[in-house]
Amino acid sequence: MKADAINYRSAHRSDARRIAELYSIASDGVSDYIWSKKLQPGDNLLDIGQQRYERRNTPFSFENCLVAQARDRVVAVLLSYEMKADDDYVVEDPVLKPFWLLEEPNSLYIAGVAVDPDWRQQGIASVLMRMAQTKCRQKGLQKMSLIVFEANTIAYDFYLRLGFSEVLRKPVVPHPLIKFTGDALLLVKTLC
Repeated sequence: MKADAINYRSAHRSDARRIAELYSIASDGVSDYIWSKKLQPGDNLLDIGQQRYERRNTPFSFENCLVAQARDRVVAVLLSYEMKADDDYVVEDPVLKPFWLLEEPNSLYIAGVAVDPDWRQQGIASVLMRMAQTKCRQKGLQKMSLIVFEANTIAYDFYLRLGFSEVLRKPVVPHPLIKFTGDALLLVKTLC
């Protein structure tokens, strides 16, 4: 497929299921871990993810997603929101705590970028990241941040090419749902 057949737009609530599918890829299992804690009999992980992205006025909402659409199908998503300092918020979950310790306050946090495998290598993620940078400037923020697994070298190299630099790292607490072990890295890009 050609990248010029792509329409980039803000997500709609009706995109929530597809956002959950793609975000599950982007998070390398972290979202699956979070969603698994809310499973009820008869649910599956994507049901929980869809419900999460159907919400409004919360960071993990369709309202904070940009999507790339080819014809009638969302083929990529980028989730971002302003990371605010909250001295009263503490994560006790040992699996999630390393990620919480890597948060960069006062930045536009890129919580995830995912491109459908059939649409990769066409520059879609780069376009979404440029759109996020515009959003960052519009919000009056001076930096963007994200967390990537050190072992995910494709994503790590991509972000370095975009001007992100490693600021901090924390060891990942292994869990069967999480794809990588080793370190999780905080990457930050300061805007001029």
